[in-house]
Amino acid sequence: MGSKLKPGGVRRHLKEKVVQMYEDLFHGTDPCVNNARFWEDLFLLKPKMSAMEGEISRCSSEQLVGLKENINTLFAKCVQTLAHQHNIRVVNALLTLCSLVRGLYRKMQGDYGFDFINILIGFDAAEEQMQLLLNHCSNFLTGEYCDSLKSLSLKFLLVLATGTDNISQNTVLEYLTINCNFDAVIQLLSHSSTRAQHGPEAVLYLMLMVNYRKHEMTNPYTVNISLLDDELLLNGYGQVITASLADFNHKYSSHFMEPQGSGWFASLTSMVGSMFLSEEMATRNEHIKANDSFLLALYEAVHLNRNFITALTTATDPSTPPSPANTLDRSATPPPPTTPDTPLTPPSTQIPPQVSMEMEASVQPTNLLVTFLEYCSIVMQDTKTEESLNNVKLCFIIVTCISEDQYCNLLLHDANLVFTVPLHRLPMRHRKPPPDRTPHARPLACAVLDVMVEFMMSHMMKKLPVELFVQSVSIIHRLLCYQKRNSVRLPYNWKELWAALIALAKFLVTNEAYLAKKMNIFQLAHQIMNIFNLFITYGDTFLSTPSSYDELYYEIMRMHQVFENLYSMSLRYARTDGDYKESAQRLTNSLGNVRSIINHFTPKLDKWSQEHGISTLTEEQVLEVVRNNYDSLTLKLHDSLDQYEKYSERPNHATFFANMVRSILSDTRQSIDFTAFENLSILQELSNST
Repeated sequence: MGSKLKPGGVRRHLKEKVVQMYEDLFHGTDPCVNNARFWEDLFLLKPKMSAMEGEISRCSSEQLVGLKENINTLFAKCVQTLAHQHNIRVVNALLTLCSLVRGLYRKMQGDYGFDFINILIGFDAAEEQMQLLLNHCSNFLTGEYCDSLKSLSLKFLLVLATGTDNISQNTVLEYLTINCNFDAVIQLLSHSSTRAQHGPEAVLYLMLMVNYRKHEMTNPYTVNISLLDDELLLNGYGQVITASLADFNHKYSSHFMEPQGSGWFASLTSMVGSMFLSEEMATRNEHIKANDSFLLALYEAVHLNRNFITALTTATDPSTPPSPANTLDRSATPPPPTTPDTPLTPPSTQIPPQVSMEMEASVQPTNLLVTFLEYCSIVMQDTKTEESLNNVKLCFIIVTCISEDQYCNLLLHDANLVFTVPLHRLPMRHRKPPPDRTPHARPLACAVLDVMVEFMMSHMMKKLPVELFVQSVSIIHRLLCYQKRNSVRLPYNWKELWAALIALAKFLVTNEAYLAKKMNIFQLAHQIMNIFNLFITYGDTFLSTPSSYDELYYEIMRMHQVFENLYSMSLRYARTDGDYKESAQRLTNSLGNVRSIINHFTPKLDKWSQEHGISTLTEEQVLEVVRNNYDSLTLKLHDSLDQYEKYSERPNHATFFANMVRSILSDTRQSIDFTAFENLSILQELSNST
């Protein structure tokens, strides 16, 4: 019997045929010399992506230049095979392209210009080959092809888009702008089946392409998403984002919220803002970062497309699980009688009558903005890590864009468009748990104010996230400006807002010695006083009730010492030469009306106390004195109280977004997974669809 061992007792290492073919290809010789059917055989075999990427990684830069002809031929043969009638060959060609491109990206280490394109495709043939390639990808996405081929086409586009750390340096993407496939990708969102399967990757790809040289050129993806007015596509885009955020919210609630009946705001444990247990902070950060791409997609839509505002507030039925598939197909026939914006429970879902009645009593309509605001109330609980801080900053930028849009403000303040928003509060030792109350439906502007108030009350700390505070107060100011200009009387408990602003002012004064060395607290304090001046000067035109204006004066008198201390602090800095002199002077001037109120009513209250022999006045007694002495009060009319600087991405936030995109690129590059294409079920699907 012949021995199965080579001399020395070493068992012969058998290699898969496709691996041997890769070796022939990357050894520099013409692979067809020894096998005339090399290219036909290659695409019949299931690619071994790690083996091809390994071959590329073992080559030096000089060797890759020497292999240019073979690599160019491989690329061209892959593109040619995409037109083949058998889907198995097509998928194998696409997988080969994915591993070839990914392997070269990793190897080139930053040289993504001429040399990369020349080695991959050949510069002379690049334009024609990329046009053919992208036309095939668009055809797979829009045609009657199996889900696996559509999914692989999207993954390949993501491989192209995520090859570099700086997306604007990825020269390959120039061909994706020349041969823009926006329409092919966005159409995946118009059908429930394709949206469920491919929606997240489609939205991710479009978001990345919008950020390619966005400030340096006329980007066709930016133009297309700006002009998109198809309501079904916009709603589909929004539902993909809603599904991701709603899943995060659901996980949070299932881990930390008490059962219904104990209150929406109740919490099981002191979680320090963590979605999971405190020892799993890294896992929490991963979950937060996973939503960065969807938040950035939401930002681009809100920032670029005014038509998207409708999708933000389109009501959906939460009785069905949040899913990208939770809308009607373009081809579906809507059953009567329902609005086209309201998705239905799938016909196959049978709900027992008693369960249906319970659901009807507890379930409220929701929308993307409701889900987003709930998400904000969760992630802002912890801003200690860079990931969570950036996530909250992006959330607040989105709310800023929303709060200064005229049409969106109209919807936010519409008394007939009310929603119940389940907001979450961070358990803190210095405040009691909120009363056990069921939240009721209100205009969405109330929920926005609640989120901002909660942020202020829960983040007064020595390591003050001052930029987030400036954003938060700016959002409040924008909403008030709209209410003042349009005489909108929002049914809101303004005492909570005033208390939060006064508490923040007190915190700044108390910690001035420490904070003033690290940040400009006078700018933030000036914003606070602008809001109070807006209430004092114009409050009678937009406060919900006449008594609210009296209550404002009561709060100012009750907390007069805070304002006096704030004035003393600002005056001290305004009289000395320093970095904050101008900011301190503006703050000093803005305190004029509040000090006039205090100086006017203090002697009136003292006189009333003496006449009635009462040392401590009740709230009603103070309010009575206030109402009887308005006439003799003199106030100054401040200019431009209802003016603000419009949001602009450049230059203030350009670096932030560049770093955010860089992080998303890195995470996406590592998460693109091709293991599903190793399953036999995929081969069966491809065989059946051939």
